[in-house]
Amino acid sequence: MDEQALLGLNPNADADFRQRALAYFEQLKISQDAWQVCAEALAQSIYSDDHIKFFCFQVLEHQIKFKYSELTEVQQQLIRETLITWLQAQMLNPQPEKTFIRNKAAQVFALLFVTEYLTKWPKFFFDILSVVDLNPRGVDMYLRILMAVDAELVDRDVVHTSEEARRNTLLKDTMREQCIPSLVESWYQILQNYQYNNSELTCQCLEVVGAYVSWIDLSLIANERFINMLLGHMSVEVLREEACDCLFEIVNKGMDPIDKTKLVESLCQVLQSAGLFSIDQEDDVDFLARFSKLVNGMGQALIASWTKLIKNGDMKSAQDTLQAIEAKVSLMLQLLIHEDDDISSNIIGFCYDYLHILKQLSALSDQQKANVEAIMLAVMKKLTYDEEYNFENEGEDEAMFVEYRKQLKLLLDRLAQVSPELLLASVRRVFNTTLQNWQTTRFMEVEVAIRLLYMLAEALPVSHGAHFSGDVTKATALQDMMRTLVTSGVSAYQHTSVTLEFFETVVRYEKFFAVEPQHIPTVLMAFLDHRGLRHTSPKVRSRTAYLFSRFVKSLNKQMNPFIEDVLNRIQDLLELSPPENGYQALLSSDDQLFIYETAGVLIVNSEYSAERKQALMRNLLTPLMEKFKVLLEKLMMAQDEDRQMALADCLNHAVGFASRTSKAFSNKQTVKQCGCSEVYLDCLQTFLPALSCPLQKEVLRSGVRTFLHRMIICLEEEVLPFIPSASEHMLKDCEAKDLQEFIPLINQITAKFKTQVSPFLQQMFMPLLHAIFEVLLLPAEENDQSAALEKQMLRRSYFAFLQTVTGSGMSEVIANQGAENVERVLFTVIQGAVDYPDPIAQKTCFIILSKLVELWGGKDGPVGFADFVYKHIVPACFLAPLKQTFDLADAQTVLALSECAVTLKTIHLKRGPECIQYLQQEYLPSLQVAPEIIQEFCQALQQPDAKVFKNYLKVFFQRAKP
Repeated sequence: MDEQALLGLNPNADADFRQRALAYFEQLKISQDAWQVCAEALAQSIYSDDHIKFFCFQVLEHQIKFKYSELTEVQQQLIRETLITWLQAQMLNPQPEKTFIRNKAAQVFALLFVTEYLTKWPKFFFDILSVVDLNPRGVDMYLRILMAVDAELVDRDVVHTSEEARRNTLLKDTMREQCIPSLVESWYQILQNYQYNNSELTCQCLEVVGAYVSWIDLSLIANERFINMLLGHMSVEVLREEACDCLFEIVNKGMDPIDKTKLVESLCQVLQSAGLFSIDQEDDVDFLARFSKLVNGMGQALIASWTKLIKNGDMKSAQDTLQAIEAKVSLMLQLLIHEDDDISSNIIGFCYDYLHILKQLSALSDQQKANVEAIMLAVMKKLTYDEEYNFENEGEDEAMFVEYRKQLKLLLDRLAQVSPELLLASVRRVFNTTLQNWQTTRFMEVEVAIRLLYMLAEALPVSHGAHFSGDVTKATALQDMMRTLVTSGVSAYQHTSVTLEFFETVVRYEKFFAVEPQHIPTVLMAFLDHRGLRHTSPKVRSRTAYLFSRFVKSLNKQMNPFIEDVLNRIQDLLELSPPENGYQALLSSDDQLFIYETAGVLIVNSEYSAERKQALMRNLLTPLMEKFKVLLEKLMMAQDEDRQMALADCLNHAVGFASRTSKAFSNKQTVKQCGCSEVYLDCLQTFLPALSCPLQKEVLRSGVRTFLHRMIICLEEEVLPFIPSASEHMLKDCEAKDLQEFIPLINQITAKFKTQVSPFLQQMFMPLLHAIFEVLLLPAEENDQSAALEKQMLRRSYFAFLQTVTGSGMSEVIANQGAENVERVLFTVIQGAVDYPDPIAQKTCFIILSKLVELWGGKDGPVGFADFVYKHIVPACFLAPLKQTFDLADAQTVLALSECAVTLKTIHLKRGPECIQYLQQEYLPSLQVAPEIIQEFCQALQQPDAKVFKNYLKVFFQRAKP
């Protein structure tokens, strides 16, 4: 072996050596006999370096996985012998191999097992067992090999082909027949031999039992000797976690519901008599987390049995099973309320399913009602933050608690389905008690009280948030709590979690303010002062900006008396942050977008006259325009690239803010009706010069393009004079991405203004196409995936553009480009339909072709178009689906085929019998289609129902493809 290259296997080697080692590995993988050198190195323990040993196993692994069938019988025998020799050496070596080598070796054994067990090596496990006997190092390898075999056969995370899945089923069936009982016996011997003197091997063996139990005969494990041994392990500190997991797997095994109930009950009795149900006396949280998972498994197994028994109509057994479930509830509650969230989280599944049973029962017993109440109290207690939660710097622990809270929310929702009255009464009690004394209560209790009110909104479902009408009891309770929330002064509580929960809840129940509008000023002040948008925490300010915009939007009818006051108070929050380093604005530019949108909503939805609205909108947007002009001049002179970037970002924010205000307009309140067209045209006039700025093109173009999109939506034809010069600037020195983003703008104008923009489109049609073709023809690196993808996306955009033009009734835009150009465009569409394996583009191309046939395919169409139909469009409808890349099992491709059918139907519609004659006598015979199939095809094409032909066409091509 190349000793120099092997040096690069060491993780501390420098990059050149590592590169050389990788190249060497690739070389050995291709080589015919390199595996033999590696096999010899392993069998004779030539190398002591761990990384080289690992490397040798990797080479063998590659040989077995990809090139095993190329080996002779003798060579295959050599690989088997090498592995057995290596295994024998493990028991004699003074030091055990490193874990990563043992795991890799086990994987190689497992690969060989999968390849050879059914044919050449039926005694695989017996050969290994005869070598290792009860030698601890041998047993370690044997157990690792078993886990690796299980991973190959049943690992749910590995995606297997159907061929591999069939092979794995056959392997498991053969193992069950030939060796599983012997393997189980070996596990029993290992457990018995090592349970008191080698906890590591015992735990490994328990893991193997847990893994295999899911697919072997359960009676081999779920019997007295095995269960007694496992229960013995439950009281040995170093073994009990693994024993717990093993019992969980046994309980999880699919089986007859009555047998399952018996198994779980017998297990429970033994566990209870062993004192394991006394949770309060156990302080090992890691064990309790596993135990909680086991109890959860037992509970869910019993519930699954109950469900099956009810379905089968066996009411007697179902009743017995329900009693067994009820008997576990007190244990479940102890685990649910446990202060450790992992222990609590592991039992939630059982708790959730238990509530689901109660939901199905016609009436609840007193005990069941008490259980529901106990679960409710547990959920309320467990929702509470603990002292350690870090609100300013949330890490992994905090993220886990947030996830855990989501699980508890599901429980709360389920509780609401079982007993909504009880939930409402419990929340009301907690809420009122807490808010009466909020000044002296700890933050986490205040937060959870408000949180519970917030959660009721989803737990007690209504349509469109109408919580304050309908059911009087519920409406009154929620209204009382909301009144308490906004009048208690709790919004001033000095903790971010309480502040945020206050604002979230106020917005969630915005309909309350329609019932009691007198509270709006109080809440607005909270939003606008140090409690909200001017809070010391950036996190609170940011979230409040979003919530404030939602609040104002939802209550726009009630906002009229406060508009001027609110606009004055948010004035300083609207200021564009200067591009100087170190300037700390109260809100980020993303947050400011919400404030601008809110300002727009207040102005547009007000009851003011159009003149007043225009004046207010001008006050809002003029500072942005003035700042923009100054900043653009500064950018033109800036030398330093960082400075240029900062200025461009700032300019972009200004455009973005102006764009965002336009979101306030609607069909009921248009820009024109509000008298604001002129202000936005001034903005356009101000922003468009940025397109000709040679610096930071990408950033500036993207902002101005978005603004143009908004203006095309909001303004009428007054926007049109700005489009030609904007387009001209955007088409200068552009790349694939620029064009791709520019085309939707043109599509939008075309679709909205149609024939009004026909002269403009005719003028810019060929310049745009030249720019597109130029980019598409640029040579690209062979393996440059991103360049290929960009071209594909640009091609799609180009066809979408042609589709918009033809679909908007403006085919004259194409027709007036001169015969040569028209032909070029048509050929690109034919090429798009046939040559590129992109079903999305192909579908668009067929839509364009059928539209053009509809417009030009009649007797009075352009000269030569009928010829083009027969020479190019008809063949495209056959050549595209006949391609190997046209996959009829793919949904997008089927849509493309459907449009192809529409194209053929349209040709028949426009050309009539002449089309049928051409297909019958010329085109289909040229494809060697049998006469009876031609007949069948033409009949299907002439069917009045288009769907019949679409279905036929799919079958036609399925038959035609080899």
